[in-house]
Amino acid sequence: MQKEWISFSFGSVGRIIFILLNLAQASFAQETSTSSQSSIKIGSSTALQGPAQTLGQRMTLGEKIYFDKINAAGGINGQKIILIVHNDSYEPSLTAPNMRKLITREQVLAVIGNVGSPTAAVSVPIAQELKTLLYGCYAGAQVLHKNPPDRYIFNFRASYAEETAAMVKGLLRAGVKPDEIAFFTQNDLFGDSGYLGAITALKEAGYQDSEKLAHGRFTRNTLNVEEGLSEILDAKKLPKAIIIVAPYQPSAQFIKLATKELPNTLFLNVSFVGSETLAKELGSVGENHVIVTQVVPSYDSDLPAVKEYRESIKKYAKGAQPGYVSLEGYLATKLFTLGLQRAADANKLTREGIVEAMENLHDVDIGIGIPISYDKNNHQALHRVWPTILRNGKFTSFDWSELSPLVKDKWKDH
Repeated sequence: MQKEWISFSFGSVGRIIFILLNLAQASFAQETSTSSQSSIKIGSSTALQGPAQTLGQRMTLGEKIYFDKINAAGGINGQKIILIVHNDSYEPSLTAPNMRKLITREQVLAVIGNVGSPTAAVSVPIAQELKTLLYGCYAGAQVLHKNPPDRYIFNFRASYAEETAAMVKGLLRAGVKPDEIAFFTQNDLFGDSGYLGAITALKEAGYQDSEKLAHGRFTRNTLNVEEGLSEILDAKKLPKAIIIVAPYQPSAQFIKLATKELPNTLFLNVSFVGSETLAKELGSVGENHVIVTQVVPSYDSDLPAVKEYRESIKKYAKGAQPGYVSLEGYLATKLFTLGLQRAADANKLTREGIVEAMENLHDVDIGIGIPISYDKNNHQALHRVWPTILRNGKFTSFDWSELSPLVKDKWKDH
């Protein structure tokens, strides 16, 4: 089998992903040569290289170590789970052929953990057309959250609209006025989803001129942030807070430049930014200034599923460090595997059978203290948002109520 995803280099986490996926591909080749019924094939089209590669690598890591855990215990009724991953570099033009290859040629049962909203925009119609489950994308765009939901599209995480709405509510409660908020977003579906969520939240709070707020933009897979920053700096009123909808590299570049002109401003990022990598990119910049909303609990919490995740990393991915992205991959895969098990137990381990099984998951406890349910009218598992702030070089949990004195202290001389 051609391995189009291995002809690049990356850091330590990437090397771990490479080794794990190479073993998975080798295992898949061996399984198909013996019996087509000896494994359950699951696919993913994700960013293994390019500006968003860390997100794809770590999301895949979380998925892989959970499947390793299940396979070590005998798999699904004796069938091992094989994860087939193809690189799309966060480019929709590569995602579409990957999706069709996985579904029609590789004959995967489902596609999970794709990274990004622009790629979701092409993945969703293909999954619908080919009647194959697309589950747990590392994205929160509206295309994944239709009402009523698309039959073959299931989400694990909160949407970007929910993340930015939480930011707006937190900022307003802290005393930041609506006209003291600005935006810096990727110029595509991803950026639009977060921006529109914040605009809606502002309107619901009674502010009707939200579209007039300063809004800088940049192009996907570039670091051309200067023009967007100029849009914000040229505004009549300098912002106390900037809501950012961007991957880690352009976000870090923007924050480094912006803090020179706006040293007291808060920078709020949606979860897609990848907080561990953002912290590394920022270095000493942004202490107590940079916030990231997370869509899973803290990776160092004592919740049962999170402790299980940390144990699995130590056992199945030695050298990898815990983080929010791989935790999301792990938790999402845990819920998905429960659907697999139920479909198998009902002798319906088919593409339609897994959809039916997922829609019949009610009040499930995966170990994070939140009951999860799906049904025909609800294909989203979680709606909660956990805020974190950059302190001592890492993003730590905090409460929105902590913003009020922070804002007052920063701007008392403004």
